[in-house]
Amino acid sequence: MSLVRVEGVTKEYLLGEQKVIALEDITLSIEEGVFLAIAGPSGSGKTTLLNIIGCIDNPTRGKVFIDDVEVTGRSPDELADLRARTTGFIFQTFNLFPVLTAGENVEYPLLQLPEVSREERRKRVIRFLKVVGLERYAKHMPNQLSGGQRQRVAIARALAINPRIVLADEPTANLDSKTGKSILNLMQEINRRYGTTFIFSTHDRHVMAMADRLIRIEDGRVAMLGIKTDKKWKSVSTNSTLANE
Repeated sequence: MSLVRVEGVTKEYLLGEQKVIALEDITLSIEEGVFLAIAGPSGSGKTTLLNIIGCIDNPTRGKVFIDDVEVTGRSPDELADLRARTTGFIFQTFNLFPVLTAGENVEYPLLQLPEVSREERRKRVIRFLKVVGLERYAKHMPNQLSGGQRQRVAIARALAINPRIVLADEPTANLDSKTGKSILNLMQEINRRYGTTFIFSTHDRHVMAMADRLIRIEDGRVAMLGIKTDKKWKSVSTNSTLANE
């Protein structure tokens, strides 16, 4: 059973009186545990696809399934609850709350889950700041941290809900190459240690090289599905499931 399934998804926008097709008839099947890149040039539709998988945006046509349960057509409140329980998000601009400490930023998504006690929230904050190597920075404000440290806090925040999926939109775009590589190495380590599914958008070849699965998007359509074997990309049918071997 696929963790994420997208069937015939099309996304259209109106720009004045002009219709813009961001995605056209996308069909994909992604299994749990992959470290997957959605690649393509700016404007290709990769971020739109990421947002639809993350239930931030709705398709104009088509269906989206998470864990074999259809999520298209659900109410905003239902989608918000689904996101809060299944999906962690990492953004290229970090999106930390500037008035909250690093620890409070990590705790924030847990406040949306009433079943998680205050003590459990505290334990998770400590645990995941330790995972990203920032346990000593729990009381630092975001403006006291470097770009790489802020992105690590964002990763800890994404992991705090114990998500099945982590979606990362150009997670290294605002980092220098050395820091970006360390962030990708950290994400890859978490993927391998915990089996968390990572899906990230990028147009950077160095980032694509870190992935083990690839979806290449061009002009809103799937141009290629790739599986890495022996450090080389093998193109597979667009009907294939991107599974973790």
